[in-house]
Amino acid sequence: LGWAAWKTYLGRPETDGTRCLAIGVIGSAFREFRPEEALQVLEASLALSRRYWSHHESLILAAQTNLANCLEDLGRHDEALVLKREIYAKMVAWKGVSHEDSILCGSNLVASMLSLKLWDEAKSLGRDHLLPVARQSLGADHDLALRLNHHLAAVLVNNPECTRDDLLEAETILQDNVRRRRRVFGPAHPTTRQVEVFLSELRKLIAATA
Repeated sequence: LGWAAWKTYLGRPETDGTRCLAIGVIGSAFREFRPEEALQVLEASLALSRRYWSHHESLILAAQTNLANCLEDLGRHDEALVLKREIYAKMVAWKGVSHEDSILCGSNLVASMLSLKLWDEAKSLGRDHLLPVARQSLGADHDLALRLNHHLAAVLVNNPECTRDDLLEAETILQDNVRRRRRVFGPAHPTTRQVEVFLSELRKLIAATA
């Protein structure tokens, strides 16, 4: 599909918006099987977007997000984190801190911090900034609020300096998360099951530290 889109619009000028989108489609299509090539394509897509559509905030942010995801696919998490910080800051400046898109970008940023074991920063951003906003603007049952709760529990459990109190707090968070996910998404939903497994493993860890 990516190559078909590219071949269809290749003859158009660089300033053609559809041609630019076709490059992004190719990059996204390559990510799973040819990530190194995808990275080159997505870098070109971002450069093109900045050159001709610097005023088009959503286009730039989409190109940056695709590039950040590809960098993570390649294990280049530090570079991806730099991009995700920029994406989150831009989204907040554009749409405001309480907009769903801003909260989503913030959640993605916390996930990247977790990958890099930036425990304190991930905890601060998630607990002190994103979670209160998500609960107020989206509601405590919203998937993003629940996702942020999951991230917070992961920070508390995986931090090498965690205490038993941290583990018990994470258990409380996950119990609430499971209850809400069962009610909103159903017990058979994959994410509900994922959180249930996390909670089960955590309870084993707490029992072992008793």
